[in-house]
Amino acid sequence: MTIEVVFDLVCPWCYLGIARLMRMLQGRPEVPVEIYWRPFLLNPDIAPGGVPRQDYLVRKFGGEDRARRLHGTIAELGAAEGIEFRFDLIRRVPHTLDPHRLVRWAATRGDADSLVMAIFAAHFCEGRDIANPEVLTTLAGAAGLDRAATRGFLATTQEVEAVHAENLRAHRLGINGVPCFVVAGGSAIAGAQEPEVLERLLDVALSG
Repeated sequence: MTIEVVFDLVCPWCYLGIARLMRMLQGRPEVPVEIYWRPFLLNPDIAPGGVPRQDYLVRKFGGEDRARRLHGTIAELGAAEGIEFRFDLIRRVPHTLDPHRLVRWAATRGDADSLVMAIFAAHFCEGRDIANPEVLTTLAGAAGLDRAATRGFLATTQEVEAVHAENLRAHRLGINGVPCFVVAGGSAIAGAQEPEVLERLLDVALSG
């Protein structure tokens, strides 16, 4: 069984939705599932060095007050999944090209799933700059990847075109919001769905 996850690493709803997906899958160990991580660039025009969070919130939400209310809701939902969102620690909103490149590279070397969750936690729970090569190298090392090889990969342009191609593919498929989950190449659902909803989608695919 395959599950394609279309996501961005600076999307809190993606972090929440993927945590719910993982919880559901843990409850269904009898179903072998392979996850394919599909990049979606929510902020493709952000400078490579990122932008100050305050500027980003004004541009996206019109100001910090509206963002604070939304983040409060997300934080409450995250707590139920064991996620301690710390939006106050985030100083810059990074470009996610390099993190997505790293996830694609990691997938060819074993398990990218734990790396994805580690990158999410670094950004949303610790306020770390997930576009920084040293931060990414440390996270990759903790996930079992070779640090020297990771550092060497990040210094190249490998997977850049692939990430942009996947992003374009998602838009052409009509995906304009993330997370989006595609099960067994067929049924798809968007949003940070409850585990029960994702499980029903899984069962539909199994019965088909």
